[in-house]
Amino acid sequence: MNELDLEIDGIKVFTPRVFDDERGYLFESFRSSWLPGFTFVQDNHSRSTKGALRGLHYQHEHPQGKLVRVVSGAVYDVAVDIRASSPTFGQYVGRTLSEQNKELLWIPPGFAHGFLVLSDEADFVYKCTDFYTPGDEYAIRWDDPVLAIEWPLDSIIPNLSEKDANASFLKNAKLFP
Repeated sequence: MNELDLEIDGIKVFTPRVFDDERGYLFESFRSSWLPGFTFVQDNHSRSTKGALRGLHYQHEHPQGKLVRVVSGAVYDVAVDIRASSPTFGQYVGRTLSEQNKELLWIPPGFAHGFLVLSDEADFVYKCTDFYTPGDEYAIRWDDPVLAIEWPLDSIIPNLSEKDANASFLKNAKLFP
């Protein structure tokens, strides 16, 4: 396992050691020692088609850390620091996750998260440190000019849910301390 700290403190990429032969491959997709102090309570699986843009989502009263990866296809994954007291407040990290690179991205609590599907279809799985809590779900606009996220749209027209299309701008968002 290779561990890489990214530009924003706390965000990490794990690249597993893959054992492959003519029959296929095997790799560890999680080990509790990678993230000491965090316990995962829920796993989610999302299947989306090309152009689906989900996010930027977060929970405030029940913040979730997320360990995310792509099982099939490819996505551009984004984490935005929304901790008001952080020196990197309002900054983001973006990374392509795919079935080919098998990378896992750790996004600690205090971040808004989203992804854009780059392949025809993508299966996206993630572990959460807290349960999904209806009524505690928030979203920040994917195209907020203050964030200036450089989504790799090329010829992709983002397909948004109504909630994401009507999300708040960062200046109106409920932030973490």
